[in-house]
Amino acid sequence: MTQGGRSPLAAGIIGGLVGALATALILLAVVPQWLGPRIVREGLMRDPEVLIAGSDALKAKQASVALTPIRAALETPFASSWKGASSPTVTMTYFYDYACGYCRKSNPDIERLLAEDKGLRVVFRELPILGPDSVAAARVALAASKAGKFAAFHDALYQAGRPTPQSISSVANRLNLTPAEAQDPTIDAEIQKNMSLAGQLGATGTPLFIVGDSVINSAAGYDALKQAIEAARASRG
Repeated sequence: MTQGGRSPLAAGIIGGLVGALATALILLAVVPQWLGPRIVREGLMRDPEVLIAGSDALKAKQASVALTPIRAALETPFASSWKGASSPTVTMTYFYDYACGYCRKSNPDIERLLAEDKGLRVVFRELPILGPDSVAAARVALAASKAGKFAAFHDALYQAGRPTPQSISSVANRLNLTPAEAQDPTIDAEIQKNMSLAGQLGATGTPLFIVGDSVINSAAGYDALKQAIEAARASRG
């Protein structure tokens, strides 16, 4: 996974950026023309967070534009590939790969958030990019999803460790899933759809979280995900 840098959580950032820019404009208005740019430049050097805030605000705006036409596709789960609230107040979409160590690291954070927030739904989207075992695990997970057994398969495979042909087969057999079920054409279509959606969001790897207008392409951790959920809920009024 390629860490995606700072999370584009825009709450409070845009206001701070506007304030900083307003201050800069006032300075330019009251000091000599030759001195104004130097003062602004020196101010930015002393407080580079203004530049970071501007970058994050721009990323948040770009994310919002990119998300609008595909939000329904992102938040509509494939069969039973979701956990949490049946009537959610906030939906978090999660692209992941069973072979991704950062996704494994994120798994306890997701389960904690689901346990604490009864208005949260997490939609799981398969993004198998790390090799044949990733693809095999994703295909069986989607077969389990069609059979209404996604959560059972998902949890059992994580408990089994890194996906291997043996661990995938063992969990599938335990849930009475047959190899033929993993060859359903709708499974191929779902994986291709997820690849397309992730590409439209500029994903560089897994995990990839979408919450409200936040796109987080890293194992950001519990606190960052919780903050994004709270911001998404607040934006709904």
